[in-house]
Amino acid sequence: MRIDLEKTLVNKICGDIDSAKKLVSGWQAEGKKVVFTNGVFDLLHIGHITYLAKAAEAGDKLILGLNSDSSVKRIKGESRPINDQNSRAALLAAMFFIDAIIIFGENTPLYLISTLLPDILIKGADYSVENIVGAKEVIANGGEVKTITFVEGYSSTSIINRIKDQNKAG
Repeated sequence: MRIDLEKTLVNKICGDIDSAKKLVSGWQAEGKKVVFTNGVFDLLHIGHITYLAKAAEAGDKLILGLNSDSSVKRIKGESRPINDQNSRAALLAAMFFIDAIIIFGENTPLYLISTLLPDILIKGADYSVENIVGAKEVIANGGEVKTITFVEGYSSTSIINRIKDQNKAG
């Protein structure tokens, strides 16, 4: 049996907050634990895959908030992102353990988290729970906040810098 890849990818990417809320509410009504995490995920690497797989293991459904191109530029600078938001969303949608993706344009996912109210909010262990955006809202709603340790030595920025260094040397 072959899957319709384009349909699968498109169906995972929520076009707006209302469709994402409907998905999350439906999953929760079925008794499923919904996990939320967010990030840029510019150049996918083993650190991203490991982090996202661990996030997915924390519950039944994983919804990913993906920074829009404009928010990435504000946060990381004019030279970022390397890959546009539609390409990043499609690559992430191809991962079987990600159930839904929503692109957001704000600097933080606070509005998304406050609206979706996932059961579990996950960020990298470089954050303390009290500094995680949306933690207060999730906890107040009876949810949990967890952190996941990153795989050492992997980041999109370090990959970009290695490429730049090789280009200078070569």
